[in-house]
Amino acid sequence: MSVITEDNFVFQATTALRQEELFPIREVARLTGVNPVTLRAWERRYGLIQPTRTESGHRLYSVGDIEKVRSILAWIERGVVVSKVGKILTKTESVQPVSALISSDLVKADYAQWQQQVAGAVGNFDDIELDRLYGQIFSTYAVPIVFQDILMPVWRQLQQRQQEFGQTSEWVFFDGFLRSRIIQRLLLKREAQSRRVLVVGIVGQCRELELLVTALFVSKAEVGVRVLTIGLPFDELTLVCQKVQPLALVLVSNHAPPAELPKRLNKLAMGLDCPLMLAGDASDLLQDSLAGSSIGCLGSEGTLIHQRLRQLLAGNLDT
Repeated sequence: MSVITEDNFVFQATTALRQEELFPIREVARLTGVNPVTLRAWERRYGLIQPTRTESGHRLYSVGDIEKVRSILAWIERGVVVSKVGKILTKTESVQPVSALISSDLVKADYAQWQQQVAGAVGNFDDIELDRLYGQIFSTYAVPIVFQDILMPVWRQLQQRQQEFGQTSEWVFFDGFLRSRIIQRLLLKREAQSRRVLVVGIVGQCRELELLVTALFVSKAEVGVRVLTIGLPFDELTLVCQKVQPLALVLVSNHAPPAELPKRLNKLAMGLDCPLMLAGDASDLLQDSLAGSSIGCLGSEGTLIHQRLRQLLAGNLDT
């Protein structure tokens, strides 16, 4: 996919939107695995989805609505109760980058074209084509957009497909491809003679790719980054930091945090000689609980992560 001019972009994206299908509720149920009763409850009780209505009152769902259903499912699978999902979706949608020149629908249409091409290359196990697309996407967009809006949605769709249909090969192929490329980028940014930010995944609360993506976002704060393999015991983090002497310790969690996590984080912070920060979805969920503590919440959105990290390290942002 070549870089297109603004006029061509608007034309192509508008055409894609005009061709966008609307799906009846039974088809949405088939595509997502969520039964119609639940879909109607999410709409009436929680206001999570707002489908279009025909003159006769029948619900019609757009591709965007279907993606939102899948996002809701992903949060529920992480342990978040459905009554709290709406608040999380509002937060994540509020920080999505939107061009000042064109509508968000046109931007999403462009992202969808890239996602379709990436999914096609993955489906064919074509590493050469995937590498070409990866390079083009990086030359076109900022790092947060590359992962949050284009690559990771494809990764999550493949992950869900392997769970529902047992199709694991495509997800494993794409997961391995992305991990290797991010590791290469992190190695290029490594600063051997400077203190680095230590990025660690909380055991059982994030996957390796999610950890690496967060580390890449952290590196955009113009600091050295060191990532430790998932599996490091929580109780040994103090000892590790004593030996490594990091600039800061960033813990990553993308699951609903257990009730005891704030207490464990505060205890850990007391034993550290460096700032302790939390990133990922759990950071958004625990922001109120950790207010007033010494623990910095970096959030889950790429741009916010490196902005908040830079401000916290400079002492210009309250934890």
